[in-house]
Amino acid sequence: MTILSDLHQLLGADGLLESGLDRYVSEPRGRYHGRPLAVARPGSTEQVAELVRLCSKHRLAMVPQGGHTGLVGGGSALDSELIISFERMRAVRHLDTVDASVVVEAGCTLAALRDTVARAGLLYPLSLASEGTATIGGTLATNAGGNLTIRYGNSRAQVLGLEVVLASGEVLSELSPLRKDNSGFDLKHCFIGSEGTLGLITAACLALKPQPAQSVTAMAACADLERGLALLKRLRARLGETLSACEFMPELAMQFVLADQPGAAHPFAKPSAWYVLFQADSAIDGQGMEAAVMDALAHAHDEGLIDDAVVADSLSRAESLWALREGISAAQKHGGVSLKHDISLPVARIPAFLDQAQVALAEAVPGIRPCPFGHLGDGNIHFNLSQPEGMSAEAFRALEPDCNRIVFERVRALGGSIAAEHGVGLLRRDELQRGQALKVSLMQSLKQAWDPQGLFNPGKVVAATSRKAEQGGDQASA
Repeated sequence: MTILSDLHQLLGADGLLESGLDRYVSEPRGRYHGRPLAVARPGSTEQVAELVRLCSKHRLAMVPQGGHTGLVGGGSALDSELIISFERMRAVRHLDTVDASVVVEAGCTLAALRDTVARAGLLYPLSLASEGTATIGGTLATNAGGNLTIRYGNSRAQVLGLEVVLASGEVLSELSPLRKDNSGFDLKHCFIGSEGTLGLITAACLALKPQPAQSVTAMAACADLERGLALLKRLRARLGETLSACEFMPELAMQFVLADQPGAAHPFAKPSAWYVLFQADSAIDGQGMEAAVMDALAHAHDEGLIDDAVVADSLSRAESLWALREGISAAQKHGGVSLKHDISLPVARIPAFLDQAQVALAEAVPGIRPCPFGHLGDGNIHFNLSQPEGMSAEAFRALEPDCNRIVFERVRALGGSIAAEHGVGLLRRDELQRGQALKVSLMQSLKQAWDPQGLFNPGKVVAATSRKAEQGGDQASA
């Protein structure tokens, strides 16, 4: 093909892969299995721009890919599409300790960026279990959240500016560290969370925070989630803006993790229905943070909000508590097939949702084992459903559409979202259309205006805008 020879000439021998593509094609949940034309690995923004111009000339669909850790098929290539990997664009271009900002390329991993700025006494406040693999470009394209959203917000809140290659091959470069700039539309927010459907993010200017001088991690046991929410309210009142994370998990999740992590121990002598894990941080030197956490927990216990609590007395103990929470997704294999839902709700409505959804699911699928966990402080629930004991995996998978309907109907009825932090991708595209038709119509209008050929990640988030892309999407929606 002419396009392959053109790509070879542009990218060089190391810049284009036509074989050995397994790690670019396979995705964490194994739902999508395409046969991409090749993997392009540009080494600069200029190469990305020329690459887009070439693909536009040949009407070749492009699928941008970061660390490929996404869970909704957003980075999965369908047949004959070109994967664009940013793994050769990893540079931290500029770190400014006065402005507390950093300019970094899209392929830099989250862990590498956090390590780099930490050496300068600063913090990039995004924390994910997959941070060793997830890239900055990928986290921005999906507006990733994570554990620290309650204090710092999602990825969107950290972005000062972006460098983006447009469908025309032009480069929109706005990498200024300005905190205040009201000179017209703030276009960067159209690209953040768009999952590569409007443009290709090649670099970003990100805001940084002070590195904490004090950090305290604790876990509390609660008899019910209403008490867990009351504890959250108490922690906000007592700890203020130092409350950086507040997570929750049920006893079922604890049992899965303990079965999956050799040497892990239950934090409590007596199991409870729910556990709340939280972290408080301060950039101020001293020992006051631990005393504040202990005081908050003492008051919570006196008020009957918690049955017990443990406060990490070392970094290793804090890491072991976080490992219990972050190991849940992988550990759910011990419960068989897990049907996963990444949803969010107004925090106060979480107990009502759990009550309603679990009753409806139990009626539809007797013996089903809900395993809800996630980010209590921002309302993001990973509402995962483990198969009933005694039911075959195939029979349970066949019930996924019915389970999805039950979950999503109740999410919408309570004012929530069907896609909290993982995005829409291919997995939730049709569900988004069913529930928010006007929003999707406006998104399609923007897609048509900014990507008229429909070559940027076609079929993801919204239906493809070209007949060719629609046909490709139909081939691969397994």
